[in-house]
Amino acid sequence: MNIRLGHTSHSGIKRDHNEDTYGIDLESGLFLVADGMGGHDHGEIASALARDHILSSIKSNIPIKQAILDANQEIINSSLEKPGDLPMGTTVAILKVKNHSFDCAWVGDSRIYKLSGQQLIPISSDHSYVQELVDQDLITASQARSHPHRNVVTQALGVTDNSEIKVSESTGEIKAGDKFLLCSDGLTEEVEDDKIAEIMNKSLSPKEIGDQLLIQALENGGSDNITAIILEFSG
Repeated sequence: MNIRLGHTSHSGIKRDHNEDTYGIDLESGLFLVADGMGGHDHGEIASALARDHILSSIKSNIPIKQAILDANQEIINSSLEKPGDLPMGTTVAILKVKNHSFDCAWVGDSRIYKLSGQQLIPISSDHSYVQELVDQDLITASQARSHPHRNVVTQALGVTDNSEIKVSESTGEIKAGDKFLLCSDGLTEEVEDDKIAEIMNKSLSPKEIGDQLLIQALENGGSDNITAIILEFSG
């Protein structure tokens, strides 16, 4: 499969620095977005540590889940060496592609979507307080978007011990024409899935799709850092 690729990252309108990061290793077929936790110390360091450790591990043929657990421990160890009342933390969302199949893994609320046959399919499910409420039918997905605790994650690297951390995984097939989106919650906080689907369905390059998603998020408020990787597959 041939891959067309676009990527973008922006601090947003209301943040003075960018704690998001992303990583791409075409040789390994690995794509990653990490969102350093804004309420914690050194979020930008945590996301960079996660990116670098996971990219290096995958290149050494370490399984994705183990690479995430090892990165988690490295962030915890680094956090203990830094001043501050709270540990640094980060979400992570990973897509690994090989031939006509993909493997995904995630911790936190950075997301992975697949667009296939013009339908936007969420691959990941947020590790968040409001998603737990939605799963229990206590609130609707629409109510979750405006819930006062919508930004509270229940899992993150650097703040949850390896014995308790939940690494979610998903696998699937890739067809020619499929597109994937990896993004931080700075995008999904501002742009609803219907609008994401509309933009991704346009006959644009992945770079142009990323630019349009970013512009939409900024126009809708840009309340957080915004990062997106867009992939398009052809035979």
